[in-house]
Amino acid sequence: MSKRTSPRDAKHVITADDVDDIVSDKRSNWRASAAKARRRQRRYKRLLTQELLLDAQADLSKT
Repeated sequence: MSKRTSPRDAKHVITADDVDDIVSDKRSNWRASAAKARRRQRRYKRLLTQELLLDAQADLSKT
């Protein structure tokens, strides 16, 4: 079973397509419905995107 997506996985993202490959819901088969699984995937993608933005802002503030 794969691990859940963590915001720390943002360091593995190089292109926007990588987000879809990295995001995985460990319990997708346990969700009550497919809609709830999709909602959880969106949440993981949003968390990863926010972490990418924070990292980019931190890099810009260093220069």
